[in-house]
Amino acid sequence: MNKLIKKIIIGLSAVLIVVSLMEYNILFAGSGEVVERVSDGDTLVLRGADNQKFTVRLACVDAPEIPHTNKEKNSRRVRDINQFNWGVKAQIRVQELVKQSGDRVKLDIIESDRYGRKLAEVRLKNGTFIQQVLLEEGLAKVYRPYLSKCPSKDIIQQAEAQAQQQKLGVWNDRKFVDPWEYRKFRKAN
Repeated sequence: MNKLIKKIIIGLSAVLIVVSLMEYNILFAGSGEVVERVSDGDTLVLRGADNQKFTVRLACVDAPEIPHTNKEKNSRRVRDINQFNWGVKAQIRVQELVKQSGDRVKLDIIESDRYGRKLAEVRLKNGTFIQQVLLEEGLAKVYRPYLSKCPSKDIIQQAEAQAQQQKLGVWNDRKFVDPWEYRKFRKAN
């Protein structure tokens, strides 16, 4: 009798554990915001719980630009080619990270910008901080004008310093122009 009761208790416990894990995965899979697309290395388009799309700009960082027009895509200017090559690498890296997280991210919204985008620190389901990854890999730079508003500014600055010291990504490219300088130059021409 005792052996039968033990077997029943062990069996029920196993079933409870499996059901609990399944429910946890179902609940967790639904958490976070759904990423519709990665616009570039520092901008995401998400779909909220109300099924409305909204744009999120990765706070505190600036990734290289990507080409938006055919003219830009066909540009032969070294400055454009260099910027766009790094921009596409940053975009692809963010796409990889988002895909690893089941196309869901968690936002810590700081504010909205003048374009109506939400500025946010963005993390994957496992807690990976997207801005930190981009900075550590040299695929973005700290955007200092907004740094004081970033809750994780110490992590962000440390990640950039690490990449700069190791000469990773854009830090190893003498031709690279900071994205904000590139945009300023592009507007002037």
